[in-house]
Amino acid sequence: MTGAAPVVLTTARLILRGWTDDDRPAFAALNADPRVMEHFPSALTREQSDAMVDRIMDRMAAQGYGLWALEERASGRFLGFTGLNPVPPGILAAGEPPGTEVGWRLSYEAWGCGYATEAARAALAHAFGSAGLDRVWSFTARTNVRSQAVMRRLGMVLAAEFDHPTLPVESPLHRHVLFRVDRPDAREGT
Repeated sequence: MTGAAPVVLTTARLILRGWTDDDRPAFAALNADPRVMEHFPSALTREQSDAMVDRIMDRMAAQGYGLWALEERASGRFLGFTGLNPVPPGILAAGEPPGTEVGWRLSYEAWGCGYATEAARAALAHAFGSAGLDRVWSFTARTNVRSQAVMRRLGMVLAAEFDHPTLPVESPLHRHVLFRVDRPDAREGT
């Protein structure tokens, strides 16, 4: 899907869409919020946040999907992102083929509304539909029980615990959990 226009997904309350430059200030504020970034190594500067948007937009342009900008339908308010992204190296077990993760990062004001679950379900439907994936992963710090609850609501199962390869051993975020979900009609060995 090289050069594909970003796929737009909709749910009852949300729009998962491509990014615009107008999203950058709200995304930078979200990435600077210590509550949102509690389970990440650090908050992001404006420059780091903008660079992340650039990478997201490049991936979207290349394959038509990725980490969609998440918008509340009723208000047009930018909520963060939800979508599909390659699993970084060193996360999956040796011998496991490269994988795709479903992930989300929402503004603190959007927490507790069910938006992450609703948007991630739409992303998974795309993953197992048009994108043709058989398995999707998700991972987070073991301390991030809110994201783990979303993973379980999505029907994901705990596959492993691991030490994150880029985090120091003394970090409280070093230990991670890895969840997975298979395409509903996927059969083992087929």
